Amino acid sequence: MANQTTRIYHNPRCSKSRQTLTLLEEKGLQPDIVKYLDTPPTADELAALVEAMGCSVRDIIRVKESEYKELGLDNPELDDRALLQALSEHPKLIERPIVVHNGKAAMGRPPENVLDIL
Repeated sequence: MANQTTRIYHNPRCSKSRQTLTLLEEKGLQPDIVKYLDTPPTADELAALVEAMGCSVRDIIRVKESEYKELGLDNPELDDRALLQALSEHPKLIERPIVVHNGKAAMGRPPENVLDIL
């Protein structure tokens, strides 16, 4: 499996993110670890992740964070581009972890979700 590309958008302070990383390592994978709070993905990278997961942009937003309401992201008239730009500028709002493996992506909530793409 060493030739397969695996990446995790990881927050070391998040228990689900740590559990998902452990699960990947137990499967023999050594993923590229992107500490997305330190190096936020661009709006285009986030768009590609959403497409690979087959979900909507709103599915990857942490709606319970204070910034969600402060930034007005609960406005249903905001388009995907505006939401993606806000997530790139405020990475704390990105639901985590997101795992990418061979062009497929999954949300690690619960961590076992990522097994579907391995």
